Amino acid sequence: MVAAVVLIRAERERIPQAAREVAGIEGVAEVYSVSGEWDLVAIVRVPEWERIAEVVTQGLARVQGIERTHTLVAFRVYSKEDLATAFDMFE
Repeated sequence: MVAAVVLIRAERERIPQAAREVAGIEGVAEVYSVSGEWDLVAIVRVPEWERIAEVVTQGLARVQGIERTHTLVAFRVYSKEDLATAFDMFE
């Protein structure tokens, strides 16, 4: 599984609609409404690297009201479960 975080700036009046549309795109796991420089954060989880490009350039590009995106591709995922497993190796 490959993951990416997509930061999204949207037209103010379209933020709720854009969030719902983004959430409906195949490969988008979650969408968060956030404060600050960006309006939405989408978490993309897909089986292959190439699918990230499809989700962003084909899926997100069709959502009305999105002004700009910035995609961060994840190299490695760290979670509490991963940390617990790592320490179990030394017991």
